Amino acid sequence: MTVHFSPARTPETSILARVFMRRVLRAPANDNGEVATQNTLAGNKVLQDSLRHFARYGLHAAANAREQAEIAFFEGDREGYDSWLAICRTLDRRLAEEFVRQAQSR
Repeated sequence: MTVHFSPARTPETSILARVFMRRVLRAPANDNGEVATQNTLAGNKVLQDSLRHFARYGLHAAANAREQAEIAFFEGDREGYDSWLAICRTLDRRLAEEFVRQAQSR
């Protein structure tokens, strides 16, 4: 009986070893980390309000929240403005930042 040398399979030398190799999973990206770290209770309330608003208005929820923030802004209702802007920011951050830039330029 003859003995044949069989080298160990490593990812660098074998295609099959690379295919079956377990990949290291990275931590998921989370874009709402700022809200969670500021104040957990306030973040949860804004998130709940945003989800309710989204359930009611669907894909147009962010635009509707922006309109409500604009109405509150021109009526001088600072608390309402902040609330609607937070909802808009949760649903669509770019839309909210665009609105803030426009409101500051007025």
